[in-house]
Amino acid sequence: MAAEDLSISQSSISAAIDAMEREIGYDIFVRTPAKGVKPTALGGEVLQAVRRFLEQSRHFEAEVQSVDGQATGAVRIGCYATAAPSFLPLILKSFSENHPGISIMLLEGSMDAAAKFLSEGDVDLVFSYDETVEEGQGFVPLFSAPPYALIPQEHPLSGQSDVSYEELCSLPMVLLDLPRTRAYFANMFTKRGLTPNIVHSTRSSEIVRALVSGGFGFSILNILPPGYGGSNQPFSILPIRDTVDTPVFGIVTSELSRRPQIVSAFIEHCISLRESGVFSDLVVQ
Repeated sequence: MAAEDLSISQSSISAAIDAMEREIGYDIFVRTPAKGVKPTALGGEVLQAVRRFLEQSRHFEAEVQSVDGQATGAVRIGCYATAAPSFLPLILKSFSENHPGISIMLLEGSMDAAAKFLSEGDVDLVFSYDETVEEGQGFVPLFSAPPYALIPQEHPLSGQSDVSYEELCSLPMVLLDLPRTRAYFANMFTKRGLTPNIVHSTRSSEIVRALVSGGFGFSILNILPPGYGGSNQPFSILPIRDTVDTPVFGIVTSELSRRPQIVSAFIEHCISLRESGVFSDLVVQ
């Protein structure tokens, strides 16, 4: 509850809302017993205006604090949670070493949730795929992420240098089942006239790898797991032949407001990492 988050009594918050509504002459919230409150149509516009004001205030504070050349403040980052473990520690560690005065705030979720974080002003930028970019947003590509197949180590296909979609259909499939991913993976097969035999589905990439390791079937992912060494693994990772549509992973930003200096510094740091080639270890070529 807001009262608990702010360490203020509920009655004080209610009184403040009542005073604001009297001042502006219309209701901001609709109060429903046992269901709490929700904004009215006009109230929703007020909340958006308040968000913009707080965002501008935060940007102003960060700019003032950095005038002496020592950047401080917080960069708020949204991230597609499935991909985050593979690259985020690398980025944050090196950035913190170069900018010790800047803190990082993280919000993670599905691709749709991460996109919503940005559109509602909850974060300064989002790590996600290019397909989530909307009007009024910019995109900084970091790396292409072609799909690859995970094959149980004991299966004959695991000894090949690559694998075809037709060959994959000879195995049952373990599906990473998240918003957008089901349609994305299904389309790989349907546009070739194929239908995979999905026997398990999960929202966790870790469970996907565990089930493939246990011999339950193959799966398809795009970004390599953190710390993948390529040997002594209970599964094989193979490129998929005839892959045409390769998604691009990168940074999504809003183009509707001025970018704070510390956010620009973070993006420039990610670009420098891209140019150094560190992201090449995250994908299967």
